[in-house]
Amino acid sequence: MKLNPVDISKTASASSIVFEALRKAIIEGDLKEGEPLRQDEIAGLFNTSRIPVREAISRLEEQGLVKTQRYKGAVVSGLSPEEAQEIFDLRALIEPEVIRRAVPQMTPEVLEQARQCLEAFSASDDPLTWGQLNRDFHSQLYAASGLQYHLDVIDNAMDRVDRYLRAQLVLSNGMQRAHEEHLAILEACSTGDAALAAELTRAHIADACTSLVENIANLR
Repeated sequence: MKLNPVDISKTASASSIVFEALRKAIIEGDLKEGEPLRQDEIAGLFNTSRIPVREAISRLEEQGLVKTQRYKGAVVSGLSPEEAQEIFDLRALIEPEVIRRAVPQMTPEVLEQARQCLEAFSASDDPLTWGQLNRDFHSQLYAASGLQYHLDVIDNAMDRVDRYLRAQLVLSNGMQRAHEEHLAILEACSTGDAALAAELTRAHIADACTSLVENIANLR
């Protein structure tokens, strides 16, 4: 099993550490769709008991990253076109409103940090970094809204689709288009045009959804 284990035998937050390690491995594709999560093996890797492992897996199941199958136990969840469409429909409702609310609160420092994220995304030739760099750009802009509950919902939605979006960028050569769309969103934010930033964000999400749904069978 491909994980970065930590000796947490004397750590009070063992469940949280296991949860974050498994979550990261799933999102980044180190744990593949359908791969079983064997509690004994994971507990051994982290030098802990099965109890925090079980708790971590339950949290992952609540987020849709893990599912329990008969006779197999917990396995990494896949994503159907219908589920992907539902997630992106939710994002298209929430994220434009978040950025619309964020634009009036954006300082020059926030915009500069977002530009640095955009440039890092565009400059990277390592597909393993694209998912996080993409999220860094959007998160930097959204954070100015102060809508923490909305931001948590967006994070959970992105966790569910992140590994597929990364694969999509590789297979569809979508980096240039994503960069151009990111640049347009940032420029709208820079000029204080909240309505335009919201509309561009909605279109950006719709474009990604169309490509992902069309190619999801090839992304597994």
